[in-house]
Amino acid sequence: MQIAPGYTYSYEIELEESLKRQQNLISLPVWSRTKTAIKRGIDIGISFAGILSIAPFLPFIIYKIKKDSPGSIIYKQERIGKNGQPFMILKLRTMYTDAEKNGPALSSSTDERVTPFGRFLRKWRIDEFPQFINVLKNEMSVIGPRPERKFYIDQLVKKEPAFIELLKVKPGITSLGQVLFGYAENKTEMLQRLKLELFYMRKYSLKLDFRIFIYTIKTLLNAEGK
Repeated sequence: MQIAPGYTYSYEIELEESLKRQQNLISLPVWSRTKTAIKRGIDIGISFAGILSIAPFLPFIIYKIKKDSPGSIIYKQERIGKNGQPFMILKLRTMYTDAEKNGPALSSSTDERVTPFGRFLRKWRIDEFPQFINVLKNEMSVIGPRPERKFYIDQLVKKEPAFIELLKVKPGITSLGQVLFGYAENKTEMLQRLKLELFYMRKYSLKLDFRIFIYTIKTLLNAEGK
């Protein structure tokens, strides 16, 4: 199954040339109220299903997180959402509590700040499940560009002004960039993933959302998180 129909290397070249010219890149389709309501209904349904699926395992997860290191079970971090509005993204804590004592830092596959059980949670992306609460609060969608911190957005926009276009839609738990590129370990990789997120916004449709969701399930079953 082709996840992103029409996404080719030639498109990357075209996009890069447009970025250099700083042209108006994004032409967001106008969604009808019906289409918007369908997407919101799907978000709510998937979120309730996700919360119910993880609920039986919560006592064990809480025990293991606490056993690995002291601190809260839920990790909260400010991210920037639609129209530049900040919100607190929720995750199961996978790092030691002093992980960012030296300032913001991107994670990597060999990150020593991650706890032993936290590495397991990340591998299966179980740490992302609390974000279904963000979806129910209408701060996020199940599918959409991944939200970033203002610290990184301020730097990335200077390097690539098109990054600000991602703030025109609600961010998502999973995205085209996540399933085709994965987690970014540095700002260069974040900009590379940006191409996919911009492509998603141009081809925005429920059909593409469905394909991304199916591929995300495949990624979960293959334990490809980090």
